[in-house]
This record gives sequence, C-alpha cells and structure tokens, in this order.
Amino acid sequence: MKKIAAHTLGCKVNQYDTQAMLEMFQQAGYSVVSMNEDADVYLINTCTVTGVGDKKSLQLIRKNRREHPGSRLIICGCMAQQRGEELLSLGADLVLGTQNRSKVVDLLSKAEELGTPLCAVAPLSDNALFEPLNISTQNDHTRAVLKIQEGCRNHCTYCIIPSVRGPIRSRPLNDICDEVRRLRDAGFREIVLTGIHLSSYGKDFLPPASLPDVIHAIQETEGILRIRLGSLEPGIATEAFAAVLKETDKLCPQFHLALQSGSDTVLARMKRQYNTAQYLQAVENLRRVFPHAAFTTDILTGFPGESEAEYQETEKMIRKVGFARIHVFPYSARPGTPAAAMNGQLPPALKEERARKLIAVGNTVAREYLRSWIGLETTVLPEEQVNGCWEGYTPEYIRVRMDADSTCFSGVPAKVRLTAVESRGMRGEII
Repeated sequence: MKKIAAHTLGCKVNQYDTQAMLEMFQQAGYSVVSMNEDADVYLINTCTVTGVGDKKSLQLIRKNRREHPGSRLIICGCMAQQRGEELLSLGADLVLGTQNRSKVVDLLSKAEELGTPLCAVAPLSDNALFEPLNISTQNDHTRAVLKIQEGCRNHCTYCIIPSVRGPIRSRPLNDICDEVRRLRDAGFREIVLTGIHLSSYGKDFLPPASLPDVIHAIQETEGILRIRLGSLEPGIATEAFAAVLKETDKLCPQFHLALQSGSDTVLARMKRQYNTAQYLQAVENLRRVFPHAAFTTDILTGFPGESEAEYQETEKMIRKVGFARIHVFPYSARPGTPAAAMNGQLPPALKEERARKLIAVGNTVAREYLRSWIGLETTVLPEEQVNGCWEGYTPEYIRVRMDADSTCFSGVPAKVRLTAVESRGMRGEII
C-alpha cells in the first residue's frame, strides 16, 4: 500500500483543505503516515499571509527534498497560488494553489504518466464557484472544523489574501448539513465553522443567505452539542445578529473579532471597514447577550507609519476590551499590496519589540479574564485523560483540567465549578 504524509501551514481553512485531500488519497488506496516517516507522497499546504509563512513553507519544501529525494512532492495553498511554476524548480511534482484540490489524486497520476512536473495553478476568476471538498474525520477528539466559505473582497492594504484566495464563494446549505451529519455519525459533538471571510457567507447567493442561516440549520441537527464560530468581522456583530445567536442554545460564546489595531488612524491606513468605536459597540452587542463571552483577536503591530502614540492606543484598546486571548503579528510587507509601497516602513527591531510588549499585555489581560471565572459553574466537554485527569473545554474555549471521575466520558458534557487559574487554563471540579 502506498503512503502519503502531509504538513499544513497557516489557518484552519488550510487544515480543512489538507484533511479533505488526504481522504481522497485514502479512497485511492493510500495510507496516511506522519511527516517523520517514509512516504511515497508528501503534501505541503503553504501559507503566505506573512513573511514568516513564506519562510516556513520554503524551509519545509527544501528539507523534504533533501530528506526524501525519491518521493513525490505536492505543493498547494496560498504561496503556491502566488508562485506557481516557480515552485516546480524546488523539486515539486505537482503544484496546485488554492483550486483544483478536488482533483489532486488524478493530477498527480497525470504528472506521473507524463513523466514531468505539473503546475495546475488556475487563475482566480470572478465567477469561480465554491470547490466541493468533504471530510469525514479529523484529529481532534470532539471538535470538527467545517469550511463553509472561501475568498475575500475587502482588499485591506496589507493583505495578500484576496489575490491568492479569490472572490467570496459560499458552500450550499444542503451540502453543509450533509457534512455535519457525517461528522456527527463519526462521533464529533462540536462543529467549528470556518472560512477565509466567514462574515461574508451567503452574500454571493441569489437570493442572499447569511451566517445565521447556517447556525440555525446546525442547531436543528440532533447529536451536535456545540457550534463554534471562526474569525468574524466586527461589522457582523449587530444587535440583531446578537439576538439571533441568543436563540441558539448550541452556540459557543467565544468570538474572534479581528481588530488588527486599536488606533483609528492606523485602521484607516489599513482600509479596515470599522473604527474603534464601532468595534467596541460590536463587543457590547455580544456581551449584552453573553455576559461572560470570551473575545479573542488578531493584532498587527508595526504597520507603516505607526507612531508611538498609535501603538499606545492599541495597548489601551486591548485592556479596554478585556480579551481572553490575542494573537500578535509584527507587520511584514506582502509584495503587491498597497501597504508594501507606503512610506514610513518601521525597522524590524521596533516591530518585534512592539509585538513582544503587546503579547505581554495580552497575557496579563487573558489571566484577568480567567480569574473572573473562579467560583462560577459551567459545562466542559471532556476530550482526553492526561496524567489521571480529564481535560476539555468550556463553551468559551477555556481549557479545564478536572480530577478523573467515573461519571465523566469523552464527548459527554460535564457540569464543572472552576476553582483556580493554571498555566494552561483553569482547574475545575465536577459537580
């Protein structure tokens, strides 16, 4: 039996795409092994959102060619979409980009038959459709990522994504429901909805649909206990949106609202579609309905022209919101984006210093959020036993460690009182 191994860089959308391709190879008779093992085929799903993503992708490609020169190599994902033929010179047998993934097995066979490397990167046309990919299993114990949307049309000045992922395309609702049922039947109890620009779901349909339509459909699926949302734009979090979410008792009150900067002048240069007042209103709309909701976000520091005062505004914004977790990235210029040509590019050392300081602020605020839960009761979905204790997550995605209990089982919600903050989350007692 032939073997395939895969490595994914970047976001949950990439993770989903990789899993879908692996399942196609399994259906073709391959077995899946780890990247540390010898395989007939290696698949690398690349990322180009930041310079670090490019660097890691290229390092992994070169390392694979050194260590496994006789194996087939497939390169796909965002960097592949951007660089195409260039990656063939690094030893790839097949380059896919962000389309044609549903044909990956046939395209590799074609390259083998031709006896020559094949670049199957397709242009991203405005009338592109959502590519049908499906999964039936994942590595997580209870959660399954479900991709329902592709592409973005916002064109923020720093972002390369619209040019490598294309226009917005949404997955048909009946197809989503079919996959939800398959995942439920495979034992998953929590569905994590993801997409390149999740807030745009359904805007390409006639008549238009919306993210709440998907949430309602999954809410009605027996056997699914939780629905978790991926990254959202602040503009979607209106009072009406929050009211709709309140009606769905399976919705997890953890909201990843992309901030990027706490400075209105920086947000304007980024061409983000909100200001800080609108962002705070979005948080308030959701917090009014979900008082203990967890808010997480991405911060991009060191944007061209970012002054010390603008940086300080971001620090203050992080504290004002009270995030449960933040992801901080120092700005890296993406060739071809407007921001890459802006005046006022900051030195790398300053960007790294500001990133370190924001991470420290974020860690402090995150611990304050966890401390606010001490003494409160909630539910935990146990996932695995580690060193004699059960570990799992609350609806707010707080990692909780509990003493083993004969009434506790993986995938079965347990009522828990949270008692203390620990290094990796919180301690809880089953009640």
